Amino acid sequence: MNPHNNQQTTRKPELMSPAGSKTMLTAVVNAGADAVYFGVEKLNMRAKASNFKVNNLPEMVSYCRERKVRTYLTLNTIIYEEELTELRDIILKAKEAGVDRIICWDFSVVQLCKEIGIPFCISTQGSVSNSLAAKFYKDLGAERIVLARECSLEDIKKVRALTDLEIEVFVHGAMCIAVSGRCFMSHQLFDKSANRGECIQPCRREYEVYDPTIGKSMIIGEDYVLSPEDLCTIGFIDQLIESGVDSFKIEGRKRSPEYAAAVTASYRKAIDLYFEGKLTSDVKSELTNELQKVFNRGFSTGFYFNTPGPGEYADIYGSKATTRKEFLGRVINYYKQAGVVHISIETGTLNEGDDLYIIGETTGVVQLKARNILNEDVSTVSAKKGDKVTFKCNQLVRARDAVYLVREVGVNTPDQVRI
Repeated sequence: MNPHNNQQTTRKPELMSPAGSKTMLTAVVNAGADAVYFGVEKLNMRAKASNFKVNNLPEMVSYCRERKVRTYLTLNTIIYEEELTELRDIILKAKEAGVDRIICWDFSVVQLCKEIGIPFCISTQGSVSNSLAAKFYKDLGAERIVLARECSLEDIKKVRALTDLEIEVFVHGAMCIAVSGRCFMSHQLFDKSANRGECIQPCRREYEVYDPTIGKSMIIGEDYVLSPEDLCTIGFIDQLIESGVDSFKIEGRKRSPEYAAAVTASYRKAIDLYFEGKLTSDVKSELTNELQKVFNRGFSTGFYFNTPGPGEYADIYGSKATTRKEFLGRVINYYKQAGVVHISIETGTLNEGDDLYIIGETTGVVQLKARNILNEDVSTVSAKKGDKVTFKCNQLVRARDAVYLVREVGVNTPDQVRI
């Protein structure tokens, strides 16, 4: 239980989730996101995410608005001279579509947002970490700032006390070794700039040091010393709520839809239970266990309490998720009145009680157990490739949705299949 007992005087923060694809958008909206952030084909920091097309914006915004979900478009890369015309066109189309806000840090985007008349937010790349910088951006017309990732909980409280600008912070997901993500390593090694959304993450790899005088080299310890663990704030989410932050942001536009859905659902539950006075340490532990099931490099509190130390670097390449998904087949049909799904098994074996994901653009992510399996109307405890089976499914799914088995891989077993 929250020891300060001040749920009644604290505002409920916005929960903002990544939308790297249409499937992910549906998944996080269904999981309880208050807002989504996303990019279009160019000029955003996740160029390798699926992203959306500019022409998709009206449909996307309409979908979100019907569900009372706010929409934030990221235009947060460095902008070059020859891109200004395209930038203007994107912002104009975003305004026409009804996008709620632009997330940016290049002053050309700020200038065009002011000229065209669309609200904007200063990205974490702006490295805002004090109230004077906040005032500067407020005077420019910003409605919100994303504080630098290097800010501690105490730093946040100090800035909150001295500005009436909305404040946004990251609460979960990947962290970068560079200051607020402004890294040049990928650019130097592979001519793929992180500041253009092209980073291929060479920092996540294992490295060795070479001494040319003796012609020998050594692997650098057991840790991936340039690869921080992922941020996870579930354990102290109550303190972040009480700091007065307006928006909690989940990182992960390049992650899978089931990752985004699971993380959104966990933080949705934590925030809601806090305001119900029911967020206990046991609940926090349960939610942390749920978060460990999907992609993660281990969990860290980031900079919130101190500067991350040697114990907060990843010790494997890839994920430490305790589950992974394996493709099983596709939905043939869904019988809404009966609440039954009909699937075709294309590979592997399905057993009674198996955990499943059903994933599709319009469906999002549905998680369920296979119970009371029927194969050609005959009860069975197992089905194999080529079989067409039915079982109960209480959530709407659609023909051609993909069906995956969810397998346990063990808490300490590295899982290099990114889910």
